[in-house]
Amino acid sequence: MIYLDHAATTPMRPEVWEAMEPYAIDAFGNSSGVHGVSRRAKNALEESRERIAAVLGAEPKEIVFTSGGTESDNLALKGPVLSDTAKTGVLVGATEHEAVLEAADFLRRCGRDAGVLGVDSDGRVSQDELAAAVDTHTAVVSVMLANNETGSVGDVAAIASIVREASTDVLVHTDAVQAFGFMKVDVGALDVDLLSLTGHKFGGPKGAGLLFVRQGTLLEPLLHGGGQELGRRSGTHDVAGAVGLATAMELASSDRDRFVSEIGRLRDRLEAKVLAGVPDAVVNTPETGRSPHHLNVRFPEVRNETLLLRLDRAGVAASAGSACQSGAATVSHVLEAMGLTADEARESVRFSLGWTTTSEDVEVAGDVIVELVGELR
Repeated sequence: MIYLDHAATTPMRPEVWEAMEPYAIDAFGNSSGVHGVSRRAKNALEESRERIAAVLGAEPKEIVFTSGGTESDNLALKGPVLSDTAKTGVLVGATEHEAVLEAADFLRRCGRDAGVLGVDSDGRVSQDELAAAVDTHTAVVSVMLANNETGSVGDVAAIASIVREASTDVLVHTDAVQAFGFMKVDVGALDVDLLSLTGHKFGGPKGAGLLFVRQGTLLEPLLHGGGQELGRRSGTHDVAGAVGLATAMELASSDRDRFVSEIGRLRDRLEAKVLAGVPDAVVNTPETGRSPHHLNVRFPEVRNETLLLRLDRAGVAASAGSACQSGAATVSHVLEAMGLTADEARESVRFSLGWTTTSEDVEVAGDVIVELVGELR
């Protein structure tokens, strides 16, 4: 199988499992306990927190462990709004991950204000619209760093600057889940108050994520119980997951230059092969300001669900968009927000490369894609 769906999930790096294994088998203690087994787990948990904070340019106590990107996004939007009765609104980009959009919709159903910001044809938030939309009721503005369907990279630092100019007490959140593998993510440089990550997008474990919460930011927890994570997220810690997340972040950081250069070159090669074999194909991924591993392509007159099934049978794994919509007969909200019609969105396929992708994968997959598109017309 040629796996070109790394934006959905990535294979775990071997070093990550090696780091996790002791805490799944021998040092399995509950990190909230007081005996030796628990203390060993607690030490590993806090060491992981420190390692993660160092990678992000944060303080250890600003790192909240979660079960992944969806939980982090939900806590980032709901937490501040539910903790402040005066500031009840959120503003989110139209191309955000479903976790952000659905969290905003939940707040709307609860009587809060939830605005959706339009995007241009490259999927980037209108900065003028943002500046006009921030008001005294806005608690959080959420704009993702890199889009999960197209790889479009947003200027989050510029977004933060606009928000700060409009109001100094509005929080800025970014979903950096798709960006971390190819971008240095520094919370200070981005000037964000909240940032979401999950390990399985860059060679780490599933079910292990984090939310960066700038010191002084008030959050109402979504999960109530034992008061772990300084009261921000109750529940027994997944110590092995935290160790795996820290290890994956360090490995992805050290591999980043190679990833950007080599995987970017392979993505460009795949794009060139597809366009040469299917001249009327349309690349939905922006020409500039794009991730090195996303390629979203529209094949006119070919339904993506049919092409994906044929690709799977031929040994190539790809997708029609967000993995959170897998199995659902829905049109990509990202592509529609960028101006594509529903029919055009249904002709679009996302190919996403990753740290294991090889030149042979790209050459074979490119030939298969071209052949199958020709057969389906």
